[in-house]
This record gives sequence, structure tokens and C-alpha cells, in this order.
Amino acid sequence: MPHTVFLALGSNLGDCLANLQAAIAALKPEIFNLVCSPIYETPPWGYLDQPKFLNQVIQAETDLQPVDLLSHLKQNETRLGRQPGIQYGPRLIDLDILFFDDLIIDSPRLTIPHPRLEGRGFVLLPLAQIAPDLRHPVLGITIREMLAGANIDGISWYSPGECG
Repeated sequence: MPHTVFLALGSNLGDCLANLQAAIAALKPEIFNLVCSPIYETPPWGYLDQPKFLNQVIQAETDLQPVDLLSHLKQNETRLGRQPGIQYGPRLIDLDILFFDDLIIDSPRLTIPHPRLEGRGFVLLPLAQIAPDLRHPVLGITIREMLAGANIDGISWYSPGECG
């Protein structure tokens, strides 16, 4: 039975829109039945001396297990040209697992739900467009409720999200 997953995509190097589109195309066939949020232009987070990002969230299904999904995403990042760099620094593409069904995983390799999600407006705003009533399995509050308390200053709509 397929698992429901929510993935965050981000890019701030090169042709960012094309990078997001290439990442979505590379997810298949392991990740299917995609629903894409609109794309938002967002200020950098963590490391501020870098270009703005384009960010998007996807709801999808997969038959992969969580660690296998993580491996699939990291392999795709590498295939799409991501190079090692500084934490929170510029990147061609970033693919993160936000939620995997209602699982809670806290291991050295993988944390689900994504850590610090509740403070990241650049993820919460697109996520709220496709799943406002999704409930965080640890915090017990919805995405809409998290977004109400998040900083979304400087975030602007960029384009409708396309799932290819």
C-alpha cells in the first residue's frame, strides 16, 4: 500500500525554476500521484549572504520506505548537479522529506517530521496551499496553525506549481 509523503524542494543557483521542474521529473516512477504547491520566492534562511530561493512543496505517494526515500532524494540531488557546500548555503537543488504518513522517526540519519518545520515560513506557506489541515504528529497542530505563528516576511508568490 502506498505511503503519503510531503516533500520540500528548493533552489537558488542557476535556472531555479528549471531546477525545480527537473527535480519533479526525476522523482518518478518511485514517487507518483503528485500534487504540487505554488512556487514561492523566499529570502535565504540560516546563511543570509546568498541569492533568494524558489521553494515548493509536493504531496505524493511512494512504495519506498523512509530511508529508501531519503536515498532516492539524495541520489537525485547529486544527479541534478548539487555539490557539497556549507550548511544552509546556496544550492542547485534541495529535496527534503517533511512528512511520511504519520510516522515519527528520530535517528542520526533521518528525522521525520522534518525538524524545525514549525519555524520555517518558506516551507509552511507552500505546504499550507495543499494541506492546510494536515496535523503535525508530534506537535498536534495543523499546518494552518503553524503558519499563523511563522515569519513569512519577504516571501512572495512566484508561479503556479506544475507537477510535470
